[in-house]
Amino acid sequence: MLRFRSLGSGSSGNATLVEAQSGAHTTRLLIDCGLRLRDIEARLIEAGTCAEDLDAIFITHEHGDHFGCARSVVNRYSTPLWMSQGTWLAVSDEAWEPHSHLLNVARDGCTIEIGSLQALPFTVPHDAREPLQLRCSDGNRHLGIVTDLGHPSSHVVASLQGCHALLIEANHDPDLLQASAYPNFLKQRVAGPWGHLANHAAADLLKRVLHDQLSYVLAAHLSERNNTPELARASLSEALSCAPSEVNVADPVTGSVWVTV
Repeated sequence: MLRFRSLGSGSSGNATLVEAQSGAHTTRLLIDCGLRLRDIEARLIEAGTCAEDLDAIFITHEHGDHFGCARSVVNRYSTPLWMSQGTWLAVSDEAWEPHSHLLNVARDGCTIEIGSLQALPFTVPHDAREPLQLRCSDGNRHLGIVTDLGHPSSHVVASLQGCHALLIEANHDPDLLQASAYPNFLKQRVAGPWGHLANHAAADLLKRVLHDQLSYVLAAHLSERNNTPELARASLSEALSCAPSEVNVADPVTGSVWVTV
């Protein structure tokens, strides 16, 4: 069985828990640690587990709303850590040395075996050193997780084909972004090809990977200033040919319920 739960997703921080169960054993992977340590610990408990039970952590890239408290979690729990070489170069310093044996380098297209979970990293167009997103599987069902990308590249589209569930970025509404108090350079960065997915771009990506077996879509990483759940739902529901009320949106604080893929 494969299932996932957002522990919180938005401009203030992101973390997603993925579980794969095989017999009596459950493998737990935390994707990103973009929250405070005490919040990660508390939200894991709310999800029915705890930080000690994590089999690994995967960091998608070095930005603070994703890297967050990863260092603190590793220091406290000695949890194996996966990230790209580029992300490691962006965050590494002498303080990591005592825990360098816990670091594992992830590469685009190279499957990571963690217990009964297979995680396939793929590159995305984003303004970080070497950002990676993930396709997770228990060998039967497939979950695609893709946030923090400026546009849906052909590689991203190919990497998400055939997924049974998706957690997908719907970061901003272009009109709200342009009318916001953001300085022009930041507006250009967010809306640019190496920034974040607008609602309509997320909908376009969905149309390109949609198939009959895709049963669940969770919109994530919504900007708290430049988007609303209603606008995200309206865009994605058109792509999914469903009512806006049927589109699920991850909350910045409460995340989401458990979703079985």
